[in-house]
Amino acid sequence: MDEARLNMENKSLTILEQYWGYTAFRPLQEEIINSILAGRDTLALMPTGGGKSICFQVPAMQMAGICIVISPLVALMKDQVETLRKKGIDAIAIFSGMSRREIDIALDNCIYGRIKFLYLAPERLYSDLVRERIRHMKVSLFAVDEAHCISQWGYDFRPSYLQLVGLRELHPSVPFLALTATATPDVVQDIQDKLGFVGGQVFRKSFRRSNLSYMALAEDDKMGRMLRMIQKLGGVGVVYVRSRRETQEIARFLVNHGISAESYHAGLDAATRNARQDAWMGNKVRVMVATNAFGMGIDKPDVRFVLHLGLPDSLEAYYQEAGRAGRDGKKAFPVLMYDQADRERLWTNYEASFPPFSFIQKVYHHLGNYFQIAYGAGKGVTFDFDLVDFCKRYQIDVYPTVSALKFLERDGWIAVSEAVFIPSRFKFEVDYQEVYKFQVQSAKYDPLIKLILRSYGGVFDFYVPVHEFEFAKKLKTSYTAVVEMLSGLQKLQLASYLPKTDAPQLEFLQPRVDYKNLYVDTGFIAERKKVKEGQVKAMYAYLDTKRCRSITLQSYFGEQDDQACGACDLCLVRKHRADITQKLTEEVKNALMGGEKDIKQLVDDLTIGDDSTRLSVIRSLLDKERIVLKDGYYRWNTDF
Repeated sequence: MDEARLNMENKSLTILEQYWGYTAFRPLQEEIINSILAGRDTLALMPTGGGKSICFQVPAMQMAGICIVISPLVALMKDQVETLRKKGIDAIAIFSGMSRREIDIALDNCIYGRIKFLYLAPERLYSDLVRERIRHMKVSLFAVDEAHCISQWGYDFRPSYLQLVGLRELHPSVPFLALTATATPDVVQDIQDKLGFVGGQVFRKSFRRSNLSYMALAEDDKMGRMLRMIQKLGGVGVVYVRSRRETQEIARFLVNHGISAESYHAGLDAATRNARQDAWMGNKVRVMVATNAFGMGIDKPDVRFVLHLGLPDSLEAYYQEAGRAGRDGKKAFPVLMYDQADRERLWTNYEASFPPFSFIQKVYHHLGNYFQIAYGAGKGVTFDFDLVDFCKRYQIDVYPTVSALKFLERDGWIAVSEAVFIPSRFKFEVDYQEVYKFQVQSAKYDPLIKLILRSYGGVFDFYVPVHEFEFAKKLKTSYTAVVEMLSGLQKLQLASYLPKTDAPQLEFLQPRVDYKNLYVDTGFIAERKKVKEGQVKAMYAYLDTKRCRSITLQSYFGEQDDQACGACDLCLVRKHRADITQKLTEEVKNALMGGEKDIKQLVDDLTIGDDSTRLSVIRSLLDKERIVLKDGYYRWNTDF
């Protein structure tokens, strides 16, 4: 190994230990980091919980300039920014819901300040402001998380990801690192094509999780089976269901049977979601009953079971959710329970995901009316978006509406972000002398201004998160009074005050047009429908396979492995059958070594299995000539 390479690797280890406290890399991390440091475009396929963030954070700390991280998961971005800041690393995030002024200040800090990591939601790249400011940054690396979202062959295609290749034009020589936990061979190739990889490298960690016992069980009594499994398995776990109502019903059912449980779904407010997640993370709650809104980015190592009481939309989604079990390497159980109604629902949902063009036109028209956008207006305007309220108002189904929004986004009409809690933000817009002069003149505002100045540094330079309830408590006044004063400072043009939000954001990217002039790529929709049909059929094939579950999953992701796991439900059934066959064979031999017997005597002498199993083994032994039948009597063939 040459000296430069050795120095590079030593530096990576030093950074890893200094900031993250680890003395060694996990498998593949070091190879990925070295590829990036060598300036190569790199695609890393690593299972959920495999330490993906280390792969871009460590090399970025060695490189001059800023690392731009693209992620669709705003909550995860915020967590990573907070974690980096606690380590003394400068990082910020820009996502939907922030004002233009906030974004402007944040981007200035990236150009002129010491920011090392900029986290961006992909829809931010629709903005000319963001793209132009990135052009002036000294960028060291583009890291694309959940990279499968860029592929139309993937299970979770996000139209906003198609903007990413435009980063190449801004900084042609900067390498890309694409990261994903799930990708079929088609998706692996498509990611590289869509991101314009030049001589890129692909690193794959095996999709085999040897400590997981996968099970897929046809079950009419899912509640009873779930209860027995949770009681038997012990430890903490997750139960995934398909609706908000089910999360509440099943959590209540478990509590009534003496198991501590909470429900979790996107309809809960941020404080409730965070409190329930913290209780589960701290093992104060044993079971989280949740929709798929729960779990992304949560790294809890001691999850002993993940139960699905219904069918996910794809094997990719199932593999990600099931993979939240057993990250500590100890035995864990991902169990999928389904009935015939679940199978039929999966196909119904697939068909609803591809509404006719007339429905997409209708949704676009309703959006314009819902937000009171005039024709020719609305470009660049962002709104809080309550999907359920929208669908109720216009009496349309949620499932096809979500799909219509995705197709509208793909063709550049709108951008929709996930729901995320954004706290209230505050910034003084005048200098310290102006604020002091106002304090002297206004006794009403003086205590609040003093509290803000004592609590926050930099409030004259950038937006700071403020907590109105905390202010109210310290000032011994009401929450409403604090909000009125903060709003008053904004009306007086002394400050900017942006109230908190806890809703998805919808942005109009183009001026509103008459729905008859709406362009939507129907050819693309037809292609997506074909891909989705394949994913649904792959899920059915997984349920119906007679092969080992692990081998089936690996094969779907393009990984060939003939070694059965020995732990899934199908392997255990085969092992059980083999054990019974072996024991029955010994019993048949012992019975016949004492003398020949007719079929009734022989079957009656056996103690294992039912009559059908006993007869099956006898027939097999006869076919293999281990036993001989003559004149209606069986005897053991002593030649064996």
